[in-house]
Amino acid sequence: MAHHLVNEIPTHLSMWRRVREYAVPPSMIETATARRAVGDWAGACAAARIDVDLDLRAVADRRGTSPAARLRADLRRLAPDLLRWHMPRIAPDGRLRPGLTLTLARYGDPGAVPLSLVVRTPPVRADAGQRMSLAVWEGTGNDVPGGPPYVHPHPHPERRFRFDLHRHLWDAERSGDLASRSGALGPSVPPDRPDGASPWAVARWAAEAEALLRAEGLPPRGAFTVRLGAGRRAVFELVAPDDSHAPAFRPLREPLPPQEEAALPVLPEAAARILPDLELLRAGLVTAERLHPLVAGSLAACVPAAPTPVSGPSHDPGDPHRVECGGEVHRIALRDGVLSAIDHDPVTLRREELLVALGGPALPCLRVIDTAHRSPEALPAVRERLGHGDVSGALAVVERLLGPGAVLRDGPLREELVTAATRRVDHGLFRAGLVAEHPAAAVPAGTGAVGTNHRPRLDRRTPVAMRLKRGGPARPRTGLLP
Repeated sequence: MAHHLVNEIPTHLSMWRRVREYAVPPSMIETATARRAVGDWAGACAAARIDVDLDLRAVADRRGTSPAARLRADLRRLAPDLLRWHMPRIAPDGRLRPGLTLTLARYGDPGAVPLSLVVRTPPVRADAGQRMSLAVWEGTGNDVPGGPPYVHPHPHPERRFRFDLHRHLWDAERSGDLASRSGALGPSVPPDRPDGASPWAVARWAAEAEALLRAEGLPPRGAFTVRLGAGRRAVFELVAPDDSHAPAFRPLREPLPPQEEAALPVLPEAAARILPDLELLRAGLVTAERLHPLVAGSLAACVPAAPTPVSGPSHDPGDPHRVECGGEVHRIALRDGVLSAIDHDPVTLRREELLVALGGPALPCLRVIDTAHRSPEALPAVRERLGHGDVSGALAVVERLLGPGAVLRDGPLREELVTAATRRVDHGLFRAGLVAEHPAAAVPAGTGAVGTNHRPRLDRRTPVAMRLKRGGPARPRTGLLP
């Protein structure tokens, strides 16, 4: 039976509920699914706001036809809307984790540095639209020729966030494995918090760690780490009573030196934590109908169907609103594409608007219309959609509220739309590779910092030694951290 939260909703569940409502709208899922069904994987990516930064012909010329054929097959199985649904996100707004390179598939022998299909998120300064990009990474710090002109701040795939071991999070043909691979069929045990505010899929750790070690070309019984929080991680080792039993794990008996511990394989977040959708279903914060169809179909047998909520009377967006004005109840509704006070004649409205322009008091009907233009009740929904990149959805909300012929007035609503448009310019500059220096390089004078410490982007004029140092897998990242 699904348990309901007696007290207030935990912060992380509140965030994920907003993400599930706004981040991947139904229109995106429908369009991407329709394009994928006819074999148009590039059109499906465009519908899911994913830029394609790879060239299959360049991959075939550089690596041969076999890896290119496997890559093409994976692109046809890719459900980009499902990938966006499962992408890592950050609090408190639930936006995509910025500056991330995440591996989707590898094409090579275990243990080697293979050719990889990766998905990338832009840095914070260019995350308007919440767009992602697909690329092919060779393991040398650079992408296969034919890629984008910009330089990603973190081109090396992140060990903690990887989907190559969890194809059910992006492969439409493997989405049915979600229930067994997400902790839905096993108990959840928070390793360090008795309140259950951050559940972990502990029942799956042993099997997932075994798959992780096998993918890295390591012995099946070895040590691995699990990140429990900022600066906190635990080290475990796989053990088994005998060859006929499933593997189990236990804490490492003797601590390792920091450098050796940092070099151990890291259990991906997708394997360490329980699926957020499962948490939302168990808490009664969302129904299966509100989930992605591929996710809902996989989890339907794991969570009993919740009773259908009784909905109130539906209201058409064009229905009039009632306003008490001059001792009477007047109506505010859409007429001829704009929000109007339909119980006032045009002559009276023009006279009252002129009076307001001269500093006089406004009629209650005009005050309601002015408030709707500047700061409507739907402003939080518009802000959420803009934050997750759903510009068309945000404009649809504004049109349903104010009409397609409305002229926005100065206020919070107009500021949100203008800001969203301005930040999309920053994203375009990033995609075009026109940001020549790091934003933190321009330090105001008088702060005690050097204001001319420009950080040039990597391009064809950059020495090879610097490219390898800046983007190569051998550069120090976390080896000196405890």
